[in-house]
Amino acid sequence: MKWRPNNKILYPLIPALLFLLFVLYSLVMSFVESVRGPDGWTFEYYRSLFEEKRLYASISYSFFVTFISVSLSLLIGWGIVRSCHSFIEKSVGKWMVWIPMLFPHFVWGYFVLLLLGQSGIVSSALFQLGWLESREDFPILVQDRSGFGIIITYLWKEIPFVLLMLLPVYAQLPKQYGEVIQVLGGSRRHVFSTIEWPWVKPVLVEVLLILTVFIFTAYEVPALLGSSYPQMTAVLAYDWFYGISWDERSYAFALLFLIALVMGLLSLVSFILLNRKRWLISKSQHQR
Repeated sequence: MKWRPNNKILYPLIPALLFLLFVLYSLVMSFVESVRGPDGWTFEYYRSLFEEKRLYASISYSFFVTFISVSLSLLIGWGIVRSCHSFIEKSVGKWMVWIPMLFPHFVWGYFVLLLLGQSGIVSSALFQLGWLESREDFPILVQDRSGFGIIITYLWKEIPFVLLMLLPVYAQLPKQYGEVIQVLGGSRRHVFSTIEWPWVKPVLVEVLLILTVFIFTAYEVPALLGSSYPQMTAVLAYDWFYGISWDERSYAFALLFLIALVMGLLSLVSFILLNRKRWLISKSQHQR
């Protein structure tokens, strides 16, 4: 029997394959540019990269902003879905979640700048009310070293994203299993550990990876609301790429390649761990 490809399955895969080829090409070219020197191939740029003090300050700052933003987004979003998912499923609740998703991150970042800047709306209102002697007395909440403005922007954007990702999970959650556990004398903790957590964990890990990769490598919001030092990794790579020194351009390629490699390995390991139990069950069924 001659095998014939199923065009209904093959054609939708073409855009995905083209996208993957584009990503692979970008990674390969980033690595090539990071090891290409004036005298040939060299790994000297990687060695010099790890001697840059700006790199360690940027990585620690990016990790801090990413950790706080992702943790608060997941905790707040998950808590809202657990307590209010029946309301969010209604039309009014869906609109409240969808509206923040309609605007890009840069727009929300600019709104935070207008709202919380020292010459922004809040400081002007407090000055007009007489609560501040001058606008300069208003605390620096944007373009600060603590990353407060960046974190606030990501919370406004990523909490609705967490809601939209978890809402279908709780809509399909088998509530009858939890009722059976309670009838048999189980507590809410048993319902959570037996039913809810295994059902929600894969989506939470997926959202965690998406938010971590996006925020750690984002450029527009840190460039608008971040300080000149320390900088997020994407802003530092941008400065190196458009810097005066040609060597700094190779630093940018090396930094972006290493970040992509680490994030890709992290995603691969998470995927393997999440699907390991499923593979073992499938393997045991085939062996019977």
